[in-house]
Amino acid sequence: MVADSKGKSDISFAGTFAASAFAACFAEICTIPLDTAKVRLQLQKSAVAGDGMAMPKYKGMLGTVSTIAREEGLAALWKGIVPGLHRQCVYGGLRIGLYEPVKNLYVGSDFVGDVPLTKKILAALTTGAIGITVANPTDLVKVRLQAEGKLPAGVPRRYSGALNAYSTILRQEGVGALWTGIGPNIARNAIINAAELASYDQVKETILKIPGFTDNVVTHLFAGLGAGFFAVCIGSPVDVVKSRMMGDSTYKNTLDCFIKTLKNDVLLQGL
Repeated sequence: MVADSKGKSDISFAGTFAASAFAACFAEICTIPLDTAKVRLQLQKSAVAGDGMAMPKYKGMLGTVSTIAREEGLAALWKGIVPGLHRQCVYGGLRIGLYEPVKNLYVGSDFVGDVPLTKKILAALTTGAIGITVANPTDLVKVRLQAEGKLPAGVPRRYSGALNAYSTILRQEGVGALWTGIGPNIARNAIINAAELASYDQVKETILKIPGFTDNVVTHLFAGLGAGFFAVCIGSPVDVVKSRMMGDSTYKNTLDCFIKTLKNDVLLQGL
């Protein structure tokens, strides 16, 4: 994912950006059904229609996937794939493509040795924030498309597709609306990026010090598994707030969304 911390990357920014974007898009295609289920779970309120006896429509990740497929068809699990790919091209490319240059900037061009963990975290926080600031409109459209479930007969869909969603939001809500939820989204992606890239870098560096391990696919796999685990655990609460703000316009601001979610629901829904 990133260059060895003991040396400079010999891959250009353009090359790293393209490779990162391609890998992120491939992962998006494979995982978006789970992501759609996650968004539905995050947007689901604990007491439906204010009735404490009402049972939630979606239960668990697999149950949610099954419900969506049964009620809306298998294709519904790939709702938001177009803006999802837009997001990964921009965000995936920037957050990883900028990581090495920003990390080298923080440690200095003459630095030799293992980069301190604090510098790795700072670099990942920076690239995550930059990447999602640019990509927020794509994230907003993706969440709105994923959030729309089965509609009553005769009720038209809010958006006919990704491009229609971009233009409709611009026309009806203004340019600024494309950056709805930017606060929690920056926090969420900066935190996840820091947890992911810094932990990946650190785990890989630690594994390479163990006799018998080399910089190969197995090492990258272990480092990636560790990075993914840390990223999801740390970023889930902020991810819920981000999805709620993007999918539900009733929240006044980030703090209002956080307090209401903490009070009425569970911040770890969709984990």
